[in-house]
This record gives sequence, structure tokens and C-alpha cells, in this order.
Amino acid sequence: MTHNEEENMAACIRRMLKRYFKDLDGEKPGQLYEMMLSHVEKPMLEFVLNQAGHNQSRAAEWLGINRNTLRKKLQQYGLE
Repeated sequence: MTHNEEENMAACIRRMLKRYFKDLDGEKPGQLYEMMLSHVEKPMLEFVLNQAGHNQSRAAEWLGINRNTLRKKLQQYGLE
């Protein structure tokens, strides 16, 4: 990933957060960390698993996580 791509991704996340807080209209946010993580993690897992031809060992290797961790996350997001 190039530096420019990293900046674009970070800018996109900042825009999403800015919109989220604006939509809260002064209300207190809750479980923000989990919400953001799930919004990024689920599509990433779907995409990488697809690119790996649904080979979980390969996908886990590409993600830099243990295969059992990947399986747990796939179950968590209903992607098994």
C-alpha cells in the first residue's frame, strides 16, 4: 500500500467518524471501537477470503493471523 493510499483510507475513516458524530447530534456515542472495528474487519475478511479462493489457511497467512483466529472471526460475522 502506498503512502497516498494509506492517507486516502485514513481520510475516509475520518469522514465516516465525522458523519457519525454529526448524526449523533450531541448524543453520547457507545461502543465506538467495536462498531468501527466490525465495519472494517468484516469486509476485509470477506475480500481476502474471496481472493484466497476461500482457502482459510492462505487467507489467515495473508492477514497475518492464526487460522483458528480467522475461523472465530468468520463465525463472529456469519461468514463461514
